[in-house]
Amino acid sequence: MTLKRRQRLTTDKNFVMDKKVKDSFTNFNSKLGLGTDNQLSGSYYSLNNMISRNHVELEACYRSSWLVGATVDYIAEDMTKCGVTFQTEMEPDDVQKMQVSISQHAIWECFCDTIKWARLYGGAIAVILIDGAKYDTPLEIEKVGEDKFQGLLVLDRWMIQPSFDLLIKEMGKDLGMPEFYQVIPAATGIPLLKVHHSRVLRFDGIKLPYYQKVAENLWGLSVVERMLDRLMAYDSASLGAAQLIYKAYLRVIQVEGFRDALSTGGKEEQAVIKQFQYMRQMQSIEGITLLDAKDTFATHVYNFSGVSDLLMQFGQQISGATEIPLVRLFGQSPAGLSSTGEADLRNYYDAINKKQENQLRPKLDKLFKIISMSTLGKSLPEDFEFTFNPLWQMNDSEKSNITTTDAASIGNVFGAGLISKEVALKELLQQSRLTGRFTNITEKDITKAKEEDENKVPLSMSEEKPLEEKAPELQEEQQEPEEIPKEESLSEEMKTPEMEKNNTKDRISFRDIKDKWLAAKKIVRNNLFKDAEGKSNTEMKRLLLITNKERGVKEGESDYEFHKEILLSSLPNKTDDK
Repeated sequence: MTLKRRQRLTTDKNFVMDKKVKDSFTNFNSKLGLGTDNQLSGSYYSLNNMISRNHVELEACYRSSWLVGATVDYIAEDMTKCGVTFQTEMEPDDVQKMQVSISQHAIWECFCDTIKWARLYGGAIAVILIDGAKYDTPLEIEKVGEDKFQGLLVLDRWMIQPSFDLLIKEMGKDLGMPEFYQVIPAATGIPLLKVHHSRVLRFDGIKLPYYQKVAENLWGLSVVERMLDRLMAYDSASLGAAQLIYKAYLRVIQVEGFRDALSTGGKEEQAVIKQFQYMRQMQSIEGITLLDAKDTFATHVYNFSGVSDLLMQFGQQISGATEIPLVRLFGQSPAGLSSTGEADLRNYYDAINKKQENQLRPKLDKLFKIISMSTLGKSLPEDFEFTFNPLWQMNDSEKSNITTTDAASIGNVFGAGLISKEVALKELLQQSRLTGRFTNITEKDITKAKEEDENKVPLSMSEEKPLEEKAPELQEEQQEPEEIPKEESLSEEMKTPEMEKNNTKDRISFRDIKDKWLAAKKIVRNNLFKDAEGKSNTEMKRLLLITNKERGVKEGESDYEFHKEILLSSLPNKTDDK
């Protein structure tokens, strides 16, 4: 709500009068600001120019103005020109069949046309054509038969009549929208179908508030309506500049008695006219200007400085109104040192990607399910996803840098054993879609790598190198035990006869322990890593070398306790060897 206050104004006749003013900057003495007595206060916005309701004028703009055509076409073409990439574990043949079906039915071209007419008229639909379908009934995707999908039928808002008396009442994104669309008889050559909304892919122009949307029969706003005033200003400026070219070089001739000759008429007037005709003829042929001795001749050259800046300013306003940068709309780079328009294009492509995600993705999700049922005879897998291919195209140098960096990273991770050969090839194949490198990697190569990974013997289990080199953690256990350290000797005066006796007993105990340890190591070497037939027991080696997480070490259990259980369970059941 706009608040108003009363301002007391004192005139020269010393009486006070009240005047209502708006809450904004104003200066009544200088007549500045809205609400004061100036020309600016007479300006306001109105709903008089609702061009979205006049499709004939919109079509005239589209046909005659290249700026209107570019505004309508460029965004629609950019949204659909690069297609999508499937990300799924589907069979390559199935993916190829879906892509062929998309190409045969000209899906991207139909989407492009639908978006174009939605931007021009404020709305358009694409009817999903199913062979033998009842179009006034809801679409059940699971019941679409093989080879029943016949493509899309594009209809703009003036070719159909929404059902205003039957609106969608189910909760969801379509709540309050028309339930049916009736093709009008004026659409020559198109069957008079009554189409259920589930069989329609609908696109709107610029979104409108509720009451304005109702006024537009639940459609959106044409993009031309918002830019029409800027378009007229630009065309007027450019046409005015073109008219100035005819006045760029003016020639002035002063002829003595010229007015008297015209007033007299007859031979004198004819003589003056003949003089100018002869002069123009000689200037064209010989470049000679013939004058009487008393006549004068002068030229005036028009100065066009500032016209180009004015046109540029109007062009920038057009660019802002259409949300298309100058480098894309006019094909010119912005002024300034090192200005290439790259940043503007990147921002524009980000905006296009946002439109793709918001407007195209829901429609494509539905359409790809229908194409899968029609082409493959089955539903899409749960892991099916797709991404829009980027509009920004990298040059060869950028592709080479990305390829080198990614290949080195994948190689390092593979060399460290963190990923398998199969995963490494998949990563390279995924990067090939972006860089164009490693495109010769096939699904057969990935399958072969998977088999190699499954049959590959871990490095520690291989017999190509001694176990000491492959598993340094076992090297200590396989080596002969170090000599048991002897007790430090005491000075003679500190020793007692009883201590001498105990020391002798302790030395005997140490020797017994050493002998038993050597015997145990011998049993381990002879039995632990060999099976009953005397062959190498690689499974036992693997159990000793795998990580704690894989081998199931209990929380708080030491490696020694875990290995001890393995050793004891593997030793022969002989009492004398324990």
